[in-house]
Amino acid sequence: MRLLDRYVVRNFLQVYLYCIAGFISIWLIFDISDNISTFIDERVGLLLTVRYYLTQVPQVFIILLPVSLLLALLFSLGRMSRANEIVSMLTAGVSLPRVLLPLIGMGLLTVAATMALNYSLAPHAELARKTFLSEAHAHPETLIQGQIFRNRTDARTWFIQNFRAGGNTFNSVQVLQQDAHDNIVTNYLATRAFYHPETKIWELEEVKVVHYDPAGNILEEQIYPS
Repeated sequence: MRLLDRYVVRNFLQVYLYCIAGFISIWLIFDISDNISTFIDERVGLLLTVRYYLTQVPQVFIILLPVSLLLALLFSLGRMSRANEIVSMLTAGVSLPRVLLPLIGMGLLTVAATMALNYSLAPHAELARKTFLSEAHAHPETLIQGQIFRNRTDARTWFIQNFRAGGNTFNSVQVLQQDAHDNIVTNYLATRAFYHPETKIWELEEVKVVHYDPAGNILEEQIYPS
């Protein structure tokens, strides 16, 4: 990396990291102020609280990274412009696209990080929040209600009516299988679903399978009593 690139990236990263830290701090202040009564009333331990916020950070990052990127670009380029640094670079024979190249690279890295979070950690944040609330209230019989999960890799959407936190039994499960064009091709309706973690296999009970054509018309219905 050229000395000029390191200088531009360093100026950008200083502001970028400050923006991220600032937005995270603001979010933490507001979220803690909203939930502090629950933490105190239910005597939630520090370790459980830290684990809860660690599961929520990826979801927040998806929102704040693009905003932090924009603010950091505006501030760093504005500061360099006020100091006539950009003019000096152009006068020295460096083209404007070459000056902006390291910043474009940082933008692409931000996009890649956001996509990775969006496909891996962020989708589980809502489930983690509901699980945390269930553990905080410490009611073993409490069921987590109305969970939706999108499996982007296999193009499946799961709808679960309720299940017990930490358990492997799920009630009233619907699974929508889509094709490459997001058309629903198969609909699985099950009274219960069991997940076997040792083999990573799902077992559906009392299943109705409905097949559709690309226009959404029903082609075939199959019922499996058990």
